[in-house]
Amino acid sequence: MSMHKLNPDTIAIQLEDAHQRTMALIDGLSRAQLTGPLLATVNPLLWEIGHAAYFYEYWVLRHHLNRSAIREDADRLYDSISIAHDERWDLPLPELQQTLAYIQAVEDRVKDCLATGDDAQRDYLAQYAVFHHDMHNEAYTYTRQTLNYPEPGIGKAGHSILDAGDLRGDASIPGGTFMLGATPQDGFVFDNEKWAHSIEVEPFSIARAAVSNGEYLKFVQADAYSKQEYWDDEGWQWLRQAGLEHPVYWRQDADGWKLRQFDQWRSLPMNAALIHVSWHEARAYCRWAGRRLPTEAEWEVAAAAEPSADGQSLAAGKRQFPWGDEAPRPDQANLDGFALGTIDVGAHAAGDSAFGCRQMIGNVWEWTQDTFAPYPGFDPDMYQDYSQPLFGITKVLRGGAWTTRARMIRNTWRTYYGPDRNDVFAGFRTCAL
Repeated sequence: MSMHKLNPDTIAIQLEDAHQRTMALIDGLSRAQLTGPLLATVNPLLWEIGHAAYFYEYWVLRHHLNRSAIREDADRLYDSISIAHDERWDLPLPELQQTLAYIQAVEDRVKDCLATGDDAQRDYLAQYAVFHHDMHNEAYTYTRQTLNYPEPGIGKAGHSILDAGDLRGDASIPGGTFMLGATPQDGFVFDNEKWAHSIEVEPFSIARAAVSNGEYLKFVQADAYSKQEYWDDEGWQWLRQAGLEHPVYWRQDADGWKLRQFDQWRSLPMNAALIHVSWHEARAYCRWAGRRLPTEAEWEVAAAAEPSADGQSLAAGKRQFPWGDEAPRPDQANLDGFALGTIDVGAHAAGDSAFGCRQMIGNVWEWTQDTFAPYPGFDPDMYQDYSQPLFGITKVLRGGAWTTRARMIRNTWRTYYGPDRNDVFAGFRTCAL
């Protein structure tokens, strides 16, 4: 548990905001769309929105405060640990209005609890549940993309920046000692970020920006999807199975390359960050380009470290965000879903790291080289299935995407997906060999 004091009033506001985002993300969908097809990469939305509410109820109201269940069938309906993924389509789920009534009852009770007395464990669990809710809202957003549903009504004017151009070149990062991970002073953090530990990093050079659509198009046009030399065995097998000749949401027609965003095909924005590519695709591109993916440690150094006074090594300090310790502003990072897609990799110079790396927070989750593993002395949080089952089988991504909530993301945040996932909001930046 974090040493940092959480504010229950702030958590209640965040809870309401997460709820409003959920409502926007399911708005306009039919009963059939709320169920959707059985796919390994998505959940039935009608199940998932109930599950997100159940998480608050289970941990805050029942586990911590010993309240009785709001629905006696809640465990049989919404417990993601005991209900296998493929069984979720066959559950006797309540209809939407009943589901929303359950969600409202849970959230009202949690907000009532947050308004009474001082309870650090309650606040910790409620904050955990809000961030869990935020992660599911991101999943609802990619579910709409995966299933070709219309664009959700979450956009805001002025956030979609497609006139800022590209950003070439590498940042040279000196080697040195670095504290990888979070500290108890960082506020709420997840178990897989605990705790900061000293590592030695060799000097390296990392791209100032993520790979853009235009850069990746050259790889596609080099016929690299049919050349086995760019793919390792597992990646080649994945590619053959996927049957792709380019990224999953691209196509070429008479007037050029197009990108599908939700249910619309648009001209491929050449300077926008590449998104919806797998770790295998990222690695193949690196081989073709004579580059490599950064390690997880290199990524965090480039985002969070500062150079020493003489520039020859790393200073002792560390930033919570690339630009410093203040919460993200809209001119620093493409977050919160408002842009409805990735923006130009040259945008948001105000968000640069100490070494001049841009958009390390927001726009796209960035694949790293590393397999997801525990930090030294790892101790699982109360929700033991958050990190542990995924160690050793997933790859680490860093930095958040255009959909990620600003309240949740920071330099030490680690997310993780299987190397085959090209449906999530993932891109990458590269390092010099």
